[in-house]
Amino acid sequence: MNQLLKVEGLVKSFRGVRASDGVNFEVRAGEIHAVIGPNGAGKTTLINQLMGEVKPDSGKIILDGHDITYESPRYRSVLGMARSFQITAVFDDLNVLENISIAVLSVRRGFGMNLFDDIAADRDISEAALKCIEMVGLSEMVDVRAGDLAHGARRQLELAMVVATKPRIMLLDEPMAGTGPGESREIVDLLRRIRTDAAIVLIEHDLDAVFALADRISVLVYGKVIATGSCDEIRNNDAVREAYIGDEEYVL
Repeated sequence: MNQLLKVEGLVKSFRGVRASDGVNFEVRAGEIHAVIGPNGAGKTTLINQLMGEVKPDSGKIILDGHDITYESPRYRSVLGMARSFQITAVFDDLNVLENISIAVLSVRRGFGMNLFDDIAADRDISEAALKCIEMVGLSEMVDVRAGDLAHGARRQLELAMVVATKPRIMLLDEPMAGTGPGESREIVDLLRRIRTDAAIVLIEHDLDAVFALADRISVLVYGKVIATGSCDEIRNNDAVREAYIGDEEYVL
């Protein structure tokens, strides 16, 4: 696979504590690359730097040959990067179709004063939104108010809004958080369906979901990547197992 995203020697400190300590990391086009690690390992800080919400102290972030280390989140979005919760927040008073239509329109034209008029007048926008709705399994909830959705369906809607922007790489920070076993399985199935269109960087505490989805896994501990490999390689890595010893939340 071709390399889509490359991180070289990324360093970020907060009050003298290195949340990213020389991180080297790469994502190949079309793969699901999971980032796991104990609490406080620096996973969210890494995602924040990838999306441009936090500037690194040093190092480089290269997206498809473009040095985006100090570029804005908006510029990264133009290059095809999207983050699940960074997409415009779900509008609780609007229905599923209207929410996803807004995501479609935001990419095509940006946000403007005539946003809702444009959605109503443009059939292409509704058709594109309906395709995203079908992809994530919300076809029976098109007219349901977002604020009335169950937690799992709301997660599906948020992911649909990411997909609607047609990204080349998606940064997903704990998409299974707060879901029950049934809802978690639905999101795993959803991520399998959408992976053909974009690479995915997946931060997730649900290791069953990680091992079911990931092509490769990087393990982050105290800001350092201590191992990268296939699911079997990570399961059998002594340094990884040692990092998780004593943490009952994780079972490799």
